[in-house]
Amino acid sequence: MSGGIPFRRGVAAVGWTTLMASPFPGMDPYLEQSTFWSEFHSHLIVAIADALAPSLLPQYYVAVETRTYLDGTSEELLVGIPDAIVLSSPVPLPPAKAERSSAGVATTVRPQSVILPMPLAVKERYLEIREAGSDAVITLVEVLSPTNKRQGQGRRIYSTKRQTILGSASYLVEIDLLRADEPMARRSLGTESASADRYRILVSRSECRPRADLYEFTLWEPIPEFSLPLQAEGEQVMVDLQPLIHGIYERSGYSLRIDYQAPVPPPALTVADQAWVHEVLPSA
Repeated sequence: MSGGIPFRRGVAAVGWTTLMASPFPGMDPYLEQSTFWSEFHSHLIVAIADALAPSLLPQYYVAVETRTYLDGTSEELLVGIPDAIVLSSPVPLPPAKAERSSAGVATTVRPQSVILPMPLAVKERYLEIREAGSDAVITLVEVLSPTNKRQGQGRRIYSTKRQTILGSASYLVEIDLLRADEPMARRSLGTESASADRYRILVSRSECRPRADLYEFTLWEPIPEFSLPLQAEGEQVMVDLQPLIHGIYERSGYSLRIDYQAPVPPPALTVADQAWVHEVLPSA
């Protein structure tokens, strides 16, 4: 073969560097770190849209939409969000000294420079499956971010929109690939695991509400396929996130950027999950 770089699933040779596939069969928990999440989220939104389009056209089309709001959440949560301006720590100034008159009496205090907490503009992208011609929103596809799940303005804004969708005829697909923080509101019917450190995919069809389908899985399980709800009876488009995530991982070079010797990001793993991670990552 000439004129190209040989590539196959699992390992790719690029110069002197070897790119490896993610050691995790499903979601890679190291991508949940704020350093990587915003970039990964953007890649995943576009990858889902590109994967769905051929199966939906010409009756439907996929629109990439943006939700923008001001948030005063801590800078740590917003690290890696390119649309948010996060202020860096100022260079410490020497303490102000009072000027003294010739008589030794303080007369003037110089002001110190300080930084005030400012609201930050946050942009969250999501997908809308729209009907061609009418532009009606048939299905909303959300990939949750930390700002959606942590208590604060982001969760309040998303929860309000979520309730609006659930009260409408539109369908909702909610993809939660973050183990940390409280899951979005729902009521269990007794079959859901009590453990909090799970990934979840929620599929809500308007004609079945308040019931919805919840796919719950751990970091050692592949991401399950699910059916995208559409308007016409009998229409079915299967969504398989796993190859999309593997592809993003490889194209983005995450094997070169992630430190797998560091502990798995919070929340803390169960004893069984930690033992499994040690088998997958012996040096972790």
